[in-house]
Amino acid sequence: MDVRRVIGANVRRFRLDADLSQEQVAERMGVDRAYVSGLELGQRNPTAITLWRAAEALGVEVHRLLMASGEPPSEQ
Repeated sequence: MDVRRVIGANVRRFRLDADLSQEQVAERMGVDRAYVSGLELGQRNPTAITLWRAAEALGVEVHRLLMASGEPPSEQ
């Protein structure tokens, strides 16, 4: 399992669930739209700070970005 792809798929899923564009997420994170695109494609190796910013931008807990599909969601 490539954790970069897991993170990317989750970022994309949560972004679409929140009805946000890549540009909107990028603005909230303080990064370029191309960075969000690369993140979603699994081409980026995000730092802990970047994961935190992405989670904040998407309104989810950080650990949810790391969960592989098929893992049960945590109770909130």
